Parts: sequence; C-alpha cells; structure tokens
Amino acid sequence: MGLMQQNAITALIDDFLTARAARKPSVHTLSAYRRDLHLVVQLAEPAPLTVSDLSPRVLRGAFARFAADRAPASVSRAWSSWNAFFTFLVVEGVVAGNPMPAVDRPRQVPLSPKPLRGEETPEELLRAVNTSDERQRDPWPERDVAVLALALCAGLRLSEMLALRIGSIGGRDGERRIEVSGKGGRPRTVPIDAGLDAALVRYADSRRVRFGRAGATAPLLVDRQGAALQRGGLQYLVRSCYQRAGVGDRVPRGAQLHALRHTFATRLAEDGANASEIMRLLGHASLATTQSYIEVTADQQRAAVSANRTNRVLRELC
Repeated sequence: MGLMQQNAITALIDDFLTARAARKPSVHTLSAYRRDLHLVVQLAEPAPLTVSDLSPRVLRGAFARFAADRAPASVSRAWSSWNAFFTFLVVEGVVAGNPMPAVDRPRQVPLSPKPLRGEETPEELLRAVNTSDERQRDPWPERDVAVLALALCAGLRLSEMLALRIGSIGGRDGERRIEVSGKGGRPRTVPIDAGLDAALVRYADSRRVRFGRAGATAPLLVDRQGAALQRGGLQYLVRSCYQRAGVGDRVPRGAQLHALRHTFATRLAEDGANASEIMRLLGHASLATTQSYIEVTADQQRAAVSANRTNRVLRELC
C-alpha cells in the first residue's frame, strides 16, 4: 500500500516537472527540481502515504534532516522547489493549500561579486589569447577571444552562450544586439558595442573558412571539429585561456567563466550604470540580486555597454 502511494507522489512530481518543462528551463534546473523533491520525500517521517500527508510538521522534519549536511543555499533552493510544487498542486486542485510558508527557509547570505582581480586583467587576458599559441595543437584565437568577449562585454552565462545560434546576433550598424535565452527561459536583448561585434564577425569569418557556411539556426559556438560546444568543453576553454595568459591566480576560486560575467557587471557599475540597467543586461529576476554590484546612477543600456572599458581592447584587436 505504502509503495503504491509513494508512486502516486512520484507521479505528481512527474506531472509538475512536465508542466515546468513547458517553460523551457535549463536541463540543470529540471534536474535540481527532481532531485530536491525526491530527496525530501525520502526523508519524510513517517513515510507519506499521500501528498496530503506532507503536513507542515512532516515537512519541517524532512527539511531539518535535509539541511543537516547541506549548505543554506542548497536548502533554500530545495524550499523553492517544494514551494513551486505545492503551488502547482493547489492550482491543479490536488491539495487545498500550500504548507511551505510554515516551513522555515534558511536566510541566504547575499552573494558577493567575484570579478577578475587586477585593474588590467581583462585586457591582458584578451591580448594574450588573441595571440596564436604554437603549443596548441590547433590554435583558434578568433573563437577563444569571441567566447571571452561574450562574457566580458555582454555578461552572458555559460548556459546562455551554449544556447546561442548564429541568428541570435542581428541589428543594423550602431544597433547591433544579441537575443539571449536567459535563466528560467526568460528572453532578453543585450546591445553590443562595435568592439564585441568586430570580435564576433572575425570569429564567424574564421569559422566559415574552417567549416563552410552555416545556417541561422546552427550553434554559434563550436569546437575544433565544428560540433556545438558542450558545457565541459566551454569550461575547459576558459580555464585554458586563463593558463595561457598567466592570470589563473587572479580568478576567484569557483568562479571561472562567471568571473568574466561579474567583471562585466562591476565595470558597468564603476562606469556609471544603475541597478535597473545592470539587472536587465544580466537577466536577473530580482533587483536585489543586482544591488550587490552597484550603488550608483547611470545612463541607458547602450551607453552603459559602450562605456565598458573592455570593448576598447577588442576594437584594437579586431
């Protein structure tokens, strides 16, 4: 009997995940939902016979056990997963109310930005990577510079880079932009300055020489065999760029590609962008997330991007 009811809860979780998938979140987001939901069910005591048995008391106990050996951020993420799950069940008429407000949620310590250390580090990195390294088996500096520039001058996340297509870049001269599929499936448009645009055009030309012309729906970033770059390959590419430039000691621990995105945000703040503009450019869902970067005022998005000092070296290189 208990096993059958446990499967019923599992079926409801599957229904929830199917509904969430329609919003086109990342594979990693769906995996996190699935993992958090199943783990908390397994920790619930007594074992729930129906979803209605997941009372505030049972859930508080399950979350206490879940939190025993996990960071507050992981517990907070799991709480959000369960809150979303119960919200779905209420909407579907499966349960009468959401018990999660009665379950304590750990207070999150505000995340601090982790930009590259050193005033000229981004420029040194781009200049070093722009030079062909004969130690590489198949150097492709045009591609490597373009990858770094997408994070340094457009603030893209790793997943957003991997989702880019050739047709994601468009607009007339002076109004060039990138259409980004952001976190949680939220689309946004990021204006790009002439320096980044030149780097992307140069990369596209080099790619065409290597593999021929590709259509608008083809992945923008590819490996040395012409296949779409994958998560591990992109992470390795960024790490190797740091090593080649000799700036590995200036990368905050655990940041890697995200350090480039944080550098983009902190430089925008230093150059006068306000929190609202940075929020839109980074694709943050909440202004509170952006506030850690900035307490100053600014111009419009395009003026903020044009003021990004890293664009200057790209104009020199391209």
